Amino acid sequence: MYCGYYSMMYGYILEARNPRSRCQHGQFLGCNPLAQTGRSKLQNQRAALNQQILKAVRMRTGAENLLKVATNPKVREQVRLELSFVNSDLQMLKEELEGLNISVGVYQNTEEAFTIPLIPLGLKETKDVDFSVVLKDFILEHYSEDGYLYEDEIADLMDLRQACRTPSRDEAGVELLMTYFIQLGFVESRFFPPTRQMGLLFTWYDSLTGVPVSQQNLLLEKASVLFNTGALYTQIGTRCDRQTQAGLESAIDAFQRAAGVLNYLKETFTHTPSYDMSPAMLSVLVKMMLAQAQESVFEKISLPGIRNEFFMLVKVAQEAAKVGEVYQQLHAAMSQVPVKENIPYSWASLACVKAHHYMALAHYFTAILLIDHQVKPGTDLDHQEKCLSQLYDHMPEGLTPLATLKNDQQRRQLGKSHLCRAMAHHEESVREASLCKKLRSIEVLQKVLCAAQERSRLTYTQHQEDDDLLNLIDAPSVVAKTEQEVDIILPQFSKLTVTDFFQKLGPLSVFSANKRWTPPRSICFTAEEGDLGFTLRGNAPVQVHFLDPYCSASVAGAREGDYIVSIQLVDCKWLTVSEVMKLLKSFGEDEIEMKVVSLLDSTSSMHNKSATYSVGMQKTYSMICLAIDDDDKTDKTKKISKKLSFLSWGTNKNRQKSASTLCLPSVGAARPQVKKKLPSPFSLLNSDSSWY
Repeated sequence: MYCGYYSMMYGYILEARNPRSRCQHGQFLGCNPLAQTGRSKLQNQRAALNQQILKAVRMRTGAENLLKVATNPKVREQVRLELSFVNSDLQMLKEELEGLNISVGVYQNTEEAFTIPLIPLGLKETKDVDFSVVLKDFILEHYSEDGYLYEDEIADLMDLRQACRTPSRDEAGVELLMTYFIQLGFVESRFFPPTRQMGLLFTWYDSLTGVPVSQQNLLLEKASVLFNTGALYTQIGTRCDRQTQAGLESAIDAFQRAAGVLNYLKETFTHTPSYDMSPAMLSVLVKMMLAQAQESVFEKISLPGIRNEFFMLVKVAQEAAKVGEVYQQLHAAMSQVPVKENIPYSWASLACVKAHHYMALAHYFTAILLIDHQVKPGTDLDHQEKCLSQLYDHMPEGLTPLATLKNDQQRRQLGKSHLCRAMAHHEESVREASLCKKLRSIEVLQKVLCAAQERSRLTYTQHQEDDDLLNLIDAPSVVAKTEQEVDIILPQFSKLTVTDFFQKLGPLSVFSANKRWTPPRSICFTAEEGDLGFTLRGNAPVQVHFLDPYCSASVAGAREGDYIVSIQLVDCKWLTVSEVMKLLKSFGEDEIEMKVVSLLDSTSSMHNKSATYSVGMQKTYSMICLAIDDDDKTDKTKKISKKLSFLSWGTNKNRQKSASTLCLPSVGAARPQVKKKLPSPFSLLNSDSSWY
């Protein structure tokens, strides 16, 4: 039985999950800003390092610019000297940041365990963003509503963003980040038209280099939140109890989900300015997460104990070879340009160490099954022959599976050959670990590697013979095979129910930043003998349809296709046809005040404003054409009177008012009682990601 080594070697105690705490910022579940854990302290150190790196980068940029314009030889010499000092300081800061990235012990268990640690990702840090001014002005300008009526919603959005900076390390923390990501989809549709910049600057720090990236683009915010979601999954995976089957299954699931989020980020946001989110780096991180998931699969198979039984040893040997193979591929990917220039050296070293370590285990267990194998009465030689033939790509020259199983001398010689290869891999893993300063400081890693090397050496010593150097052959490589092939698990946003903070503005399918309307018009009319003079159509919001040109509403200014936004100060943007009709009939023959808006043609409204907001506008944007219902196609032939769009009206008439955000009273508005299922905001991802 070989269970003692593995029960000690692969597992640790799961940290008790914190109950879902409520964040002080907006009372959000999954936020724990006051937790004084080792992880939070490490994240605080990361934030401080980011600020120091930012200062050093600015100093280096200034010195380089001065060197370009300076003509005095003495000044140039002094600048070169200062530049060398700044570069040296910057290199030391980046090495310190790398030290934080390899501080794997903080993310593992709190009790001692004899196990090789797994690598988690640190969360990206960000700066505060104030949405209030920009969103209030846009609500006034675009939606013709007082932005101060939405102060609570804007505060909820800012509190949610703040809460996402300190997510708890559990499913509640993941749900918090994904909720904010979905909410950003709503915000993008509501407030970020494709033809202008909104003036909001988002700043996020690269998790690997500490260099800040700033853009007036919401896609940077969305991509960074996705990255942190994947990073949080990795931290959950490293915290799982790898001494239980349930804990190992949770670890496998967490790493697969981390790989899925990072892969989704890579395929959706294709032009990210931050290097840790570049396609090349994300590909490597996905490989790393899948490799750690495959390592957890091996631990799950080994957890009950490894019996000294032929078929069991064949299975474990091939599982170990599979882990060694994926880590070998990971190390090769980490060694490619340009990834190797920014990937932590300790990560690449640990991938190389694990590749050799698990290859050594594959050869060790193959050696044990050959050396200790005995042909007993009733042995299924045909099955054993098949398994042995599948263990190799090809048998060594002069050997056949069946003859090897029957010949004790051939089995022992082949087994000792595998032990020699195992010791060679062990020696390489120990040497690679000793070359990296960060890995040398991980005491448990050194103990695991040395213990495995000593075990193979003692086993070989027990069976060593004087003529082994002359008689031993080169052992073939073990074929990698697994009973559980790990794969990415894509994020399932549809399973999370998120309410749009700004749903009072109306259904997102109509009231979005991409569409423009006339200013709200007040229509005062009466129902003559119970006849309104028009019919209604559509879902929410309801449109005027089949308008009698001689009815009271038509004379007051109503037009076919108008959207009804309110009736007698009752908000109708979320009401259905039957609900609006019931409300209209409730007034009998009394005068009715109805407010409507008309959808403007995109070519007449958006093109007129393109010159105003062309500063900094990306050239890859294309104008969005509004989908006009077939019943409204005849309206295109009608001559539309030239009127200023609401954007022009609000910009000219209230330019100073909209630019000012001072001294307006705070008014709390109740959320609408009618709740409709909002359209998914992810329809924008595929088309907008290439603009990023």
